[in-house]
Amino acid sequence: MTDLNSSPSEGRRATAPAVILVRPQLGVNIGACARAMLNFGLTDLRLVAPRDGWPNADAGPAASGADVVLDGARVFDSVADACAGLSLVFATTIRNRELVRRVVTPAQAAADCHALAAPAGIMFGPERTGLETEDLAVAHAILTIPVNPDFGSLNLAQAVLVIAYEWFRQGSGAAATTLVNHDGPAPHEELEGLIAAIDAQLGANGYYNPVPGRAAAARLLMRNLFTRPEYSAGEVRTLRGIVRGLSFKRHPGGD
Repeated sequence: MTDLNSSPSEGRRATAPAVILVRPQLGVNIGACARAMLNFGLTDLRLVAPRDGWPNADAGPAASGADVVLDGARVFDSVADACAGLSLVFATTIRNRELVRRVVTPAQAAADCHALAAPAGIMFGPERTGLETEDLAVAHAILTIPVNPDFGSLNLAQAVLVIAYEWFRQGSGAAATTLVNHDGPAPHEELEGLIAAIDAQLGANGYYNPVPGRAAAARLLMRNLFTRPEYSAGEVRTLRGIVRGLSFKRHPGGD
Protein backbone atom coordinates (compact mmCIF):
# COMPACT_ATOMS: atom_id res chain seq x y z
CA MET A 1 0.00 0.00 0.00
CA THR A 2 1.45 3.37 -1.00
CA ASP A 3 2.16 5.83 1.83
CA LEU A 4 0.72 9.12 0.57
CA ASN A 5 2.68 11.06 3.18
CA SER A 6 6.12 10.08 1.92
CA SER A 7 8.34 10.70 -1.05
CA PRO A 8 9.93 7.52 -2.38
CA SER A 9 12.86 9.49 -3.72
CA GLU A 10 13.81 10.64 -0.23
CA GLY A 11 12.57 7.76 1.91
CA ARG A 12 11.15 10.05 4.57
CA ARG A 13 7.71 11.07 5.77
CA ALA A 14 6.59 14.60 4.95
CA THR A 15 4.96 16.44 7.82
CA ALA A 16 1.40 17.51 7.01
CA PRO A 17 0.99 21.29 7.10
CA ALA A 18 -0.98 23.04 9.82
CA VAL A 19 -4.15 24.93 8.91
CA ILE A 20 -4.34 28.30 10.65
CA LEU A 21 -7.73 30.03 10.71
CA VAL A 22 -7.27 33.67 11.68
CA ARG A 23 -10.22 35.23 13.51
CA PRO A 24 -12.80 32.78 12.08
CA GLN A 25 -16.35 34.01 12.54
CA LEU A 26 -18.69 31.01 12.49
CA GLY A 27 -18.40 27.67 14.23
CA VAL A 28 -20.08 25.96 11.29
CA ASN A 29 -17.29 27.16 9.02
CA ILE A 30 -14.62 25.85 11.40
CA GLY A 31 -16.37 22.49 11.36
CA ALA A 32 -16.54 22.47 7.56
CA CYS A 33 -12.82 23.25 7.41
CA ALA A 34 -12.09 20.35 9.77
CA ARG A 35 -14.08 18.04 7.47
CA ALA A 36 -12.11 19.23 4.44
CA MET A 37 -8.83 18.79 6.28
CA LEU A 38 -9.43 15.22 7.40
CA ASN A 39 -10.55 14.18 3.92
CA PHE A 40 -6.97 14.74 2.86
CA GLY A 41 -5.04 13.74 5.95
CA LEU A 42 -4.55 17.10 7.70
CA THR A 43 -5.22 17.20 11.44
CA ASP A 44 -3.28 20.19 12.85
CA LEU A 45 -5.92 22.93 13.21
CA ARG A 46 -4.90 26.24 14.82
CA LEU A 47 -7.40 28.99 15.60
CA VAL A 48 -6.43 32.61 16.17
CA ALA A 49 -8.95 34.54 18.28
CA PRO A 50 -12.16 32.87 17.00
CA ARG A 51 -14.96 35.43 17.18
CA ASP A 52 -17.45 33.21 19.04
CA GLY A 53 -14.90 31.49 21.27
CA TRP A 54 -13.89 27.86 21.37
CA PRO A 55 -15.22 25.14 21.68
CA ASN A 56 -18.18 26.04 19.51
CA ALA A 57 -21.29 23.84 19.45
CA ASP A 58 -21.93 24.58 15.77
CA ALA A 59 -18.60 23.10 14.67
CA GLY A 60 -19.34 19.46 15.49
CA PRO A 61 -22.29 18.82 13.15
CA ALA A 62 -20.56 20.66 10.29
CA ALA A 63 -17.43 18.53 10.73
CA SER A 64 -19.43 15.38 9.86
CA GLY A 65 -17.27 13.10 11.98
CA ALA A 66 -13.92 14.89 11.76
CA ASP A 67 -13.85 14.98 15.56
CA VAL A 68 -10.14 14.20 15.78
CA VAL A 69 -9.42 17.55 14.12
CA LEU A 70 -11.79 19.54 16.34
CA ASP A 71 -10.66 17.81 19.53
CA GLY A 72 -7.04 18.63 18.77
CA ALA A 73 -7.66 22.23 17.69
CA ARG A 74 -5.56 24.79 19.54
CA VAL A 75 -6.44 28.44 20.18
CA PHE A 76 -3.92 31.29 20.04
CA ASP A 77 -4.10 34.99 20.81
CA SER A 78 -1.95 36.11 17.88
CA VAL A 79 -0.90 34.99 14.43
CA ALA A 80 2.74 34.90 15.48
CA ASP A 81 1.93 32.55 18.37
CA ALA A 82 -0.06 30.27 16.06
CA CYS A 83 2.95 30.00 13.73
CA ALA A 84 5.30 28.76 16.47
CA GLY A 85 7.10 25.59 15.44
CA LEU A 86 6.47 26.17 11.72
CA SER A 87 9.36 26.84 9.36
CA LEU A 88 7.37 27.95 6.32
CA VAL A 89 4.02 29.78 6.39
CA PHE A 90 1.82 30.56 3.41
CA ALA A 91 -0.88 33.24 3.64
CA THR A 92 -3.91 32.83 1.37
CA THR A 93 -5.16 35.99 -0.31
CA ILE A 94 -6.25 37.20 -3.74
CA ARG A 95 -5.69 40.91 -3.14
CA ASN A 96 -2.58 42.89 -3.95
CA ARG A 97 -0.74 44.07 -0.87
CA GLU A 98 2.08 46.42 -0.05
CA LEU A 99 4.36 43.62 1.08
CA VAL A 100 6.86 42.00 -1.25
CA ARG A 101 6.38 38.24 -1.13
CA ARG A 102 6.65 35.18 -3.36
CA VAL A 103 3.23 34.36 -4.82
CA VAL A 104 2.57 30.64 -5.35
CA THR A 105 -0.25 28.39 -6.48
CA PRO A 106 -1.58 25.48 -4.39
CA ALA A 107 0.58 23.12 -6.46
CA GLN A 108 3.73 25.11 -5.77
CA ALA A 109 2.93 25.42 -2.07
CA ALA A 110 2.30 21.67 -1.82
CA ALA A 111 5.62 20.92 -3.48
CA ASP A 112 7.39 23.24 -1.04
CA CYS A 113 5.71 21.53 1.91
CA HIS A 114 6.75 18.08 0.70
CA ALA A 115 10.32 19.22 0.10
CA LEU A 116 10.59 20.69 3.59
CA ALA A 117 12.00 18.60 6.44
CA ALA A 118 10.08 20.67 9.01
CA PRO A 119 6.41 21.59 9.54
CA ALA A 120 4.74 24.24 7.38
CA GLY A 121 1.47 26.11 7.77
CA ILE A 122 -1.31 27.53 5.58
CA MET A 123 -3.02 30.66 6.91
CA PHE A 124 -6.61 31.64 6.08
CA GLY A 125 -8.34 34.89 7.00
CA PRO A 126 -11.79 35.76 8.36
CA GLU A 127 -14.74 34.92 6.14
CA ARG A 128 -15.77 38.49 5.38
CA THR A 129 -12.51 40.42 5.21
CA GLY A 130 -9.65 38.01 4.62
CA LEU A 131 -6.21 38.50 6.09
CA GLU A 132 -4.96 41.95 7.06
CA THR A 133 -1.55 43.29 6.03
CA GLU A 134 -0.24 42.68 9.55
CA ASP A 135 -1.25 39.02 9.25
CA LEU A 136 0.42 38.65 5.86
CA ALA A 137 3.62 40.14 7.26
CA VAL A 138 4.09 37.05 9.44
CA ALA A 139 4.01 34.70 6.43
CA HIS A 140 6.89 33.82 4.14
CA ALA A 141 4.86 33.64 0.92
CA ILE A 142 1.44 34.39 -0.55
CA LEU A 143 -0.75 31.52 -1.78
CA THR A 144 -3.36 32.34 -4.40
CA ILE A 145 -5.88 29.88 -5.84
CA PRO A 146 -6.41 30.48 -9.58
CA VAL A 147 -10.14 30.91 -10.19
CA ASN A 148 -12.50 32.18 -12.85
CA PRO A 149 -11.69 35.93 -13.11
CA ASP A 150 -15.40 36.63 -13.65
CA PHE A 151 -16.43 34.78 -10.48
CA GLY A 152 -13.82 34.25 -7.80
CA SER A 153 -16.06 33.42 -4.86
CA LEU A 154 -14.64 30.61 -2.71
CA ASN A 155 -15.84 30.11 0.84
CA LEU A 156 -13.42 29.29 3.64
CA ALA A 157 -13.91 25.52 3.64
CA GLN A 158 -13.63 25.36 -0.16
CA ALA A 159 -10.28 27.14 -0.04
CA VAL A 160 -9.02 24.74 2.62
CA LEU A 161 -10.28 21.80 0.55
CA VAL A 162 -8.46 22.87 -2.63
CA ILE A 163 -5.13 23.30 -0.88
CA ALA A 164 -5.45 20.16 1.26
CA TYR A 165 -6.30 18.13 -1.84
CA GLU A 166 -3.22 19.39 -3.67
CA TRP A 167 -0.96 18.47 -0.75
CA PHE A 168 -2.51 15.00 -0.60
CA ARG A 169 -2.31 14.51 -4.38
CA GLN A 170 1.39 15.22 -4.44
CA GLY A 171 2.11 13.03 -1.44
CA SER A 172 3.08 9.95 -3.43
CA GLY A 173 6.12 11.51 -5.01
CA ALA A 174 6.57 15.27 -5.19
CA ALA A 175 10.04 16.10 -6.46
CA ALA A 176 12.04 17.87 -3.78
CA THR A 177 13.84 21.06 -4.70
CA THR A 178 16.09 22.12 -1.84
CA LEU A 179 19.10 24.38 -1.50
CA VAL A 180 22.44 22.69 -0.98
CA ASN A 181 23.75 23.03 2.58
CA HIS A 182 20.54 24.71 3.70
CA ASP A 183 18.54 23.01 6.44
CA GLY A 184 15.31 24.85 5.64
CA PRO A 185 13.67 27.93 7.13
CA ALA A 186 14.06 28.50 10.87
CA PRO A 187 11.12 27.78 13.20
CA HIS A 188 8.93 30.86 13.24
CA GLU A 189 9.45 31.62 16.92
CA GLU A 190 13.20 32.00 16.30
CA LEU A 191 12.51 34.53 13.55
CA GLU A 192 10.12 36.38 15.87
CA GLY A 193 12.91 36.53 18.45
CA LEU A 194 15.26 38.09 15.89
CA ILE A 195 12.69 40.69 14.83
CA ALA A 196 11.93 41.55 18.47
CA ALA A 197 15.64 41.96 19.25
CA ILE A 198 16.17 44.27 16.28
CA ASP A 199 13.03 46.25 17.12
CA ALA A 200 14.13 46.69 20.75
CA GLN A 201 17.58 47.89 19.72
CA LEU A 202 16.20 50.30 17.15
CA GLY A 203 13.79 51.69 19.75
CA ALA A 204 16.57 52.11 22.31
CA ASN A 205 18.67 53.98 19.74
CA GLY A 206 15.81 56.36 18.88
CA TYR A 207 15.47 55.07 15.33
CA TYR A 208 11.67 55.57 15.30
CA ASN A 209 11.70 59.06 16.89
CA PRO A 210 12.63 61.27 13.90
CA VAL A 211 9.43 60.40 12.04
CA PRO A 212 6.46 60.63 14.44
CA GLY A 213 3.58 58.36 13.53
CA ARG A 214 5.67 56.27 11.16
CA ALA A 215 6.87 53.68 13.67
CA ALA A 216 4.20 51.14 12.71
CA ALA A 217 5.03 51.42 9.00
CA ALA A 218 8.75 51.15 9.72
CA ARG A 219 8.22 48.05 11.85
CA LEU A 220 6.10 46.45 9.11
CA LEU A 221 8.79 47.13 6.51
CA MET A 222 11.46 45.69 8.82
CA ARG A 223 9.39 42.53 9.36
CA ASN A 224 9.03 42.19 5.60
CA LEU A 225 12.79 42.44 5.13
CA PHE A 226 13.53 39.67 7.61
CA THR A 227 10.61 37.33 6.87
CA ARG A 228 10.81 37.10 3.09
CA PRO A 229 14.30 35.47 2.72
CA GLU A 230 13.30 32.33 4.71
CA TYR A 231 16.49 32.36 6.81
CA SER A 232 17.73 29.09 8.27
CA ALA A 233 18.06 28.65 12.03
CA GLY A 234 21.83 29.13 11.78
CA GLU A 235 21.39 32.34 9.80
CA VAL A 236 18.91 33.66 12.37
CA ARG A 237 21.40 32.95 15.18
CA THR A 238 24.11 34.76 13.22
CA LEU A 239 21.90 37.78 12.69
CA ARG A 240 21.02 37.90 16.39
CA GLY A 241 24.73 37.80 17.17
CA ILE A 242 25.28 40.73 14.80
CA VAL A 243 22.54 42.70 16.57
CA ARG A 244 24.16 42.02 19.95
CA GLY A 245 27.56 42.96 18.55
CA LEU A 246 26.27 46.27 17.23
CA SER A 247 24.57 47.14 20.52
CA PHE A 248 27.80 47.17 22.55
CA LYS A 249 30.74 49.51 22.12
CA ARG A 250 34.04 47.70 22.05
CA HIS A 251 37.36 49.24 23.09
CA PRO A 252 40.31 48.88 20.72
CA GLY A 253 42.21 45.71 21.51
CA GLY A 254 39.47 44.52 23.87
CA ASP A 255 37.44 41.30 23.74
